[in-house]
Amino acid sequence: MNIQGQAALVTGGGSGLGEATARELARLGARVAVLDLNLDNAQRVAQDIGGLAVQCNVSEPDSMAQAIATAAAAHGPARILMQIAGIGTAKRVVAKDGSAAPLEDFAKVINVNLIGTYNAARLFAAACAQLEPMDDGARGVMVFTASVAAFDGQVGQQAYSASKAGVAGMTLPMARDLAQHGIRVCTIAPGLFKTPLLASLPEPVQQSLAASIPFPARLGKPSEFAELACHIVSNDHLNGEVIRLDGALRMAPR
Repeated sequence: MNIQGQAALVTGGGSGLGEATARELARLGARVAVLDLNLDNAQRVAQDIGGLAVQCNVSEPDSMAQAIATAAAAHGPARILMQIAGIGTAKRVVAKDGSAAPLEDFAKVINVNLIGTYNAARLFAAACAQLEPMDDGARGVMVFTASVAAFDGQVGQQAYSASKAGVAGMTLPMARDLAQHGIRVCTIAPGLFKTPLLASLPEPVQQSLAASIPFPARLGKPSEFAELACHIVSNDHLNGEVIRLDGALRMAPR
């Protein structure tokens, strides 16, 4: 799919990997709607790239549906969804005081990362399936965000790893399901990237994390994630695939 002139939705587009992806899409000529729970962040990015800022909670059906409708009214129906919004926490199953981890903490991460991804996907796909197919029969493409934690999660990452493994696990069946509508689905599983969260850590901690990556021995650049996400859109034969983007990193237990 040629990105030039297409309408695109980027969830979590107000910061980090989502912001970088929104900027790259705009650079390539897309009409970008920046969807984020933090409206101030979304407006900052949208203003910079000439896009549209929309406040959105991906895990709430009405909020996501309204965001898609608002973006469509401004830019026309979207054929590209970059589903990047997510949260992360770390909590041991049994705390130091011997108490069990609160179930609601686990549920919150699953609700945002996994159910939120499915919610965004189902609503986008339903709208996209109504569009006229392009010359090659394609109607749209979705790129999800998992994590290397889906495959080698660390101590305390039970909720995060489970949510991201769920995203990875539904990629192929969703691609098969939506093939009849000409909608492709792929997932990127990033490793350690210099997002605002990691950038806020002390420099020695950042250097230690970077040293754990075989090559290149540095934190990933958000622009590298964005470039891969946009390549997936442009490469019509990429479908149903989960791609690790991690410099050959395999996470240690802790």
